[in-house]
Amino acid sequence: MPDPRSKDSAVADVEAVWREESARIVASLARYTGDVVWAEDLAQDAFVEALDAWPADGIPSSPGGWLLTVGRRRAMDAWRRGERLARRQELLANDLRDAERDPVADIGDPDRIDDDTLRLVFVCCHPVLPAASRLALTLRVVAGLTTEQIARMMLLTTASVQQRIVRAKRDLRTADVPFEVPDRAGRPARLDSVLQVLHLMFTEGYAPSVGDEAVRADVATDAVRVARLLTALAPQSADTWALLALMELQSSRFAARRDTAGELVTMDAQDRTLWDVTAIARGRECLARSLALNADPGVYALQALIAQEHAVAGSTDKTDWSRIAALYAALDAVQPSAVVRLNRAVAVAMSGAVREALSLVDELERSGALASYRPLQAVKADLLARSGERDAAARTFRAAAELPGNAAEAAHLRRRAAELAQMP
Repeated sequence: MPDPRSKDSAVADVEAVWREESARIVASLARYTGDVVWAEDLAQDAFVEALDAWPADGIPSSPGGWLLTVGRRRAMDAWRRGERLARRQELLANDLRDAERDPVADIGDPDRIDDDTLRLVFVCCHPVLPAASRLALTLRVVAGLTTEQIARMMLLTTASVQQRIVRAKRDLRTADVPFEVPDRAGRPARLDSVLQVLHLMFTEGYAPSVGDEAVRADVATDAVRVARLLTALAPQSADTWALLALMELQSSRFAARRDTAGELVTMDAQDRTLWDVTAIARGRECLARSLALNADPGVYALQALIAQEHAVAGSTDKTDWSRIAALYAALDAVQPSAVVRLNRAVAVAMSGAVREALSLVDELERSGALASYRPLQAVKADLLARSGERDAAARTFRAAAELPGNAAEAAHLRRRAAELAQMP
């Protein structure tokens, strides 16, 4: 007998399932209907139906399967009413052609990877869309992020992100983009966008922009899985190997990023015996493959080199912070970014030049490039504490906690403020 739930509990349950299952549900419905835009509409409708059903009936044993079944049923209802009939007939014809194809020809074919999520990412990154729209749409459809989360990640307004997503869906439908991984000739035009989206998906899993969780391993793990598939599709792409290296190296720290209460643990306080040495080895191997293909490191390779410096250091004190600061400077030269300059300031401080780092942060703050960006204030607070300005540091930690962002991170910042206030 299912356990009836309150409306609030049901909403929380549906939101949790959406975060964990939305990419697979939308991807499966896209394969079923041949229409990515309609697939997301069907998935959204299924989630609305769950909000009505789950409070009374309880959570089904397979929430994702329940939602997928509802989405398929709604698609079938539309087909029965004659809507999208031509599209359904086209899909049936494609299924028949697939059934007639010689299966032996597919054995060992690196161009044939039957993964719906990978197809979904490539469709959302179609060159018919502007680059920024590809990014916003994929984060919405594949990562299941809200427009508010995407706006925060892209440093845009929510209204602007909403407009981009609406236009992107319209353009995909107008172009009638097929639900498939492009062939070798069409792949390079989308690869950069796919890598960018996977990087942001992983980042959202590693350091969630909102919510109560310190880590969303499900999102990050899915990004790693798709990145591994990409290395099979593009084995000569240095950037693809570099991105996978970065993900492997950073994911090695997942087990140490939360304490037993689920609260965030910063790198300097982490138990490094919990770091996954196998993931570190995989990451270093991927990075070596990337650098063998291109000795001049690109954006992902530079970030992976930074992650490698952390991974091989026995402690915070033994980390080569001067090299990390130099790598951030090289990264900023390749792809100028206020966030990169902020990270460089942290490395400069850790190398011993705290006052210089504070000047860099003050300069960033005056520029307005990272207004309302919580990490900027968190870094400033930490630097003030290192400089002995405890009262100012506590105030800045509290101010940082009030800015938009993850609840686990906010709790950590408030604890830092409280610790400073209690010091004699």
